Amino acid sequence: MAGAVSSLRSTKTGAAQAATSEATWVRVLLISVALTFLALFLFLPLVIVFSEAFAKGTQVYFAAVTEPAAAHAIKLTLIAAAIAVPCNVIFGLAAAWAIAKFDFRGKQFVITLIDLPFAVSPVIAGLIYMLLFGRQGFFGPWLNDHDIQIMFAVPGIVLATVFITFPFVARELIPLMQEQGKEQEEAAITLGASGWKMFWRVTLPSVKWALLYGMILCNARAMGEFGAVSVVSGKIREQTNTMPLHIEILYNEYQFAAAFAVASLLALLALVTLVLKSLLEWKAAREHELAVRAASAQ
Repeated sequence: MAGAVSSLRSTKTGAAQAATSEATWVRVLLISVALTFLALFLFLPLVIVFSEAFAKGTQVYFAAVTEPAAAHAIKLTLIAAAIAVPCNVIFGLAAAWAIAKFDFRGKQFVITLIDLPFAVSPVIAGLIYMLLFGRQGFFGPWLNDHDIQIMFAVPGIVLATVFITFPFVARELIPLMQEQGKEQEEAAITLGASGWKMFWRVTLPSVKWALLYGMILCNARAMGEFGAVSVVSGKIREQTNTMPLHIEILYNEYQFAAAFAVASLLALLALVTLVLKSLLEWKAAREHELAVRAASAQ
């Protein structure tokens, strides 16, 4: 019987290896296609952006990224991201906790709402905010009476950025929390831990890498958002222009060197995001490997 089981296992292993092994020319072809695609659609555009940015020299480059309109656009982009990311961290943790740890009616509907910004065009999201908070919108008369301006101002840009980016943290945490279950939290409560202590000592350490990963993706999306912000900002120079909007204006005004200079900053932020993402993945994999080794040693 044992011999039959061993033979069956070896047969399954051989079949699995045969199913995943390919001829050398197939592997070379697939790798070549992948590298060619990356070179044409990722590496080459980056090279063009940086080469065009420095085409007229470093003096023109630094003048383009430090002039008042560009400096304000950079500042406003950082402000919007600095507000949107913490808001989405709080929302993401709360949503993931509720979905992964509790059973309630309408859970699938909540998950669908979280995914809504992935399905709705950013321009549509901006128009929705205009219909709500614009001068002729649903809340427009009340906002005008109280001298509160949301559209064509910083609050509208922040609202649009938060809406576009809020799935990223939640979507990183929900699958992980569902996989981990709630046994550890229940054990901590049984041993006398308070709710906050359980959260800080048990839940947060177990999801820290996914949380940081979601924050990085959220920040990258917030800085690069164009569609929704374009609708709600009004594109007022030195008032409501973010970096993507400022790039568009410079390009439409045929200031190509300045446009590519500011675009290179966004590209640099994307590269930094990619490096941080890779470091987090490496650290998470390393930590998991050490945990597996420790469990094996016991």
